[in-house]
Amino acid sequence: MALLVPAMNNLQLALLGMDVHEKIKISTPSSMAVLAISSPPSLAAFKPQILPYAKQVLQFLAHTGSAFMVNAYPYFAYASDPKGVSLDYALFASKQGVKDPHTGFTYGSLFDAQIDAVHFAINAVGFKQHIPVIVSETGWPSNGDKNETGATMQNAQIYNSNLIKRVKSGVGTPLYPQEAIPTYIFALFNENEKPGPSSERNFGLFQPSKAVVYDAGLTKVQPSSGNSNGYLPSPSGTQPQQGPSAVWCVAKPGASEAQLQQIINFACGEGGADCAAIQNGQNCFSPNTLEAHASYAMNSYYQHHGRNYWNCFFDSAGLLTPTNPSYGTCTYPSQ
Repeated sequence: MALLVPAMNNLQLALLGMDVHEKIKISTPSSMAVLAISSPPSLAAFKPQILPYAKQVLQFLAHTGSAFMVNAYPYFAYASDPKGVSLDYALFASKQGVKDPHTGFTYGSLFDAQIDAVHFAINAVGFKQHIPVIVSETGWPSNGDKNETGATMQNAQIYNSNLIKRVKSGVGTPLYPQEAIPTYIFALFNENEKPGPSSERNFGLFQPSKAVVYDAGLTKVQPSSGNSNGYLPSPSGTQPQQGPSAVWCVAKPGASEAQLQQIINFACGEGGADCAAIQNGQNCFSPNTLEAHASYAMNSYYQHHGRNYWNCFFDSAGLLTPTNPSYGTCTYPSQ
């Protein structure tokens, strides 16, 4: 660690020599483990053994106008304390949030609280110049060992989908509301040969084979001239193919009633889904809710059109899950 800042200085000198130091900035990622405490955010501080090196890095960043980079993973905070950390809070789905008693700030997500914890820790060091924060890594595993709480495809899709919406909003944290949060998702691909627990091999949006693990809302699907709903059997220019069989498509939590009704109208109409089972008196009519009926219709459409990830797009309202949603006498088809 003692060689870190000297190495950064050497890189900075090289950039100066090429006169590109204003275009290219030098920084180094840190994990949340550099903090002695992160909750509540206002009390965050660097670990005593890390502080001398943190000061050197921060001095370099302040001098060069660079950002502090942090790998922020709400998943690990939740997995290490599932009783103390709300899953909804970790997935950007908390309705009440968590209040910092020292500042009065209410945090709607653990992600925001982690970023402000880093801000408070930096401010506590005493630099007058504001140092922005970049999230160099964040993500959620889509699979894990039996003892890895929360490592599921559904949670991964919810987290990254909500993360993307959060970042695209351009809104900052309660401490710096006007400062957007540049963020990088980890990871593009699953690392199937990575050692350690199963979760470590399942942070990717794609398999090493390039097959999609799940759609986090980054896929762009353009509606055809004959379909104004934006729900296509396949995206433009893509050849239909058979997707995995032990996967179902359901409605994503939080979808509006208007959106769910539109999905039912489309899937059971021009989409060609078999919606007989959700008619009054049939096996899947109960519970008689839009979410339940939309989930059945979406899955029927998904199975009928080839089980490709885009068949469960539904304007980002669909969610792929490896958990069979069938219940009682109601059976969700799977091919």
